Amino acid sequence: MHEQDSSPTSPSGSQPKKPLDTVVKLAIGVLVGSFALIWGGMYLSRPDRSIPPYSIGSQEDTSVAIHVPPWTSDGEIETLIERFRKVGRETRNFGTMKVRPTTPDDPTERYRRLTIYIFSLDAWAEPLMLHQYLTGEDLDVRDGFRKALRGLYQLTESEEEGRIGPILEGPETAATQVYARQLFKAPLSLPSDRVGEPAIAP
Repeated sequence: MHEQDSSPTSPSGSQPKKPLDTVVKLAIGVLVGSFALIWGGMYLSRPDRSIPPYSIGSQEDTSVAIHVPPWTSDGEIETLIERFRKVGRETRNFGTMKVRPTTPDDPTERYRRLTIYIFSLDAWAEPLMLHQYLTGEDLDVRDGFRKALRGLYQLTESEEEGRIGPILEGPETAATQVYARQLFKAPLSLPSDRVGEPAIAP
């Protein structure tokens, strides 16, 4: 008398798929949840829903590196730069834009100078990358930093500048303007004239 084979094989002879272990399911859930929390936090914490979400990656002295989601378009980055420009021209209070004071020792102007670098790859906005770029101690980092840029806003005591795309060596051409161009570069008004002043079109 032969005993029947009780092994759990399907009629076709293949083994049924083993369900995922509970620990694996938990790890996947935590990973997905973490990404959802990061991007959700960036979305909900932005000062204005008319600008793309962004997060401060690092800040060193007057330089700030921020990152936006990878799918952010050039048009949305331009909108973000214009918002920084509006704040710079009207109040110079970039605290509302999540930027710490860049000249805290100046009692009259806590944001006298400011440079904002915008990336869509958050690794370039890390403190080490920003520090190495500012010190110029690694030429490869310097070149990679400039090429990875998606946008830039710079403010001094007398002038402001906005750019889209990487910082390229040499003059702008019709070919390079497709992905890298200057949006504006203009002198600033006197501090007493800033409040309520309309933005100048680039």
